[in-house]
Amino acid sequence: MRLKNYSYLLFGFALLGYSCISPPENFPSTPEIEFSSLEYVGTSGQDSLLLTLNFKDAEGDLGLAATDINPPFNPLNYKRDAANNLITYGKRPSNAPNYNPIDWVIDPIVNNIIVKDTIWVEKNENQYNIFIRFFIKRNGQFSEFRWQDPPFYTTFNGRFPRILTTEIGQAVEGKITYRMLSSGWESIFRTDTLRIDVQIQDRALNRSNEVSSPPVTLRQITRK
Repeated sequence: MRLKNYSYLLFGFALLGYSCISPPENFPSTPEIEFSSLEYVGTSGQDSLLLTLNFKDAEGDLGLAATDINPPFNPLNYKRDAANNLITYGKRPSNAPNYNPIDWVIDPIVNNIIVKDTIWVEKNENQYNIFIRFFIKRNGQFSEFRWQDPPFYTTFNGRFPRILTTEIGQAVEGKITYRMLSSGWESIFRTDTLRIDVQIQDRALNRSNEVSSPPVTLRQITRK
């Protein structure tokens, strides 16, 4: 129980930076990415995994602003019954999950009104534009380490800001460095061999190819 409380509350992410140059005109409409590097930075507080990707895109419609919260980028979809009423925890049907911080929200604002109850929701994946999956090697095989499952109930999916400030299409390429924070990297993974798979998505909801880091341990990628 201590590990549960300690871990999922401390996970987070942040974009460190990106750069762009003028690329050729034959870039793809669907974003393309290449793995560049993965580094581990230990500190006295939260430790970081720094994932760097090369990207290119024909329209340059990469990134989401803080104001991009309306469909299709809304964070949540609210589950409703046959009468179109919000489904509360007290009146949940038999197929509803038990309370957890992914499937239920307390006192949400729905249509600009605070609903004083616990409401069943479904996370909208399109609120994110970078998608991260972790894999851990056990007995010679990689299997997914699912942060969204108990006891963590979290995700390292996230958003990076708009690369271009205009809606006019412009081909772009560059690098994105994505920072994933945690105080629990070493306590969870220790000397395990990890792999990280990643995709990005543009505002037209085109999902890029998926790329993988090489298999690594935290010690192998610790920044000197």
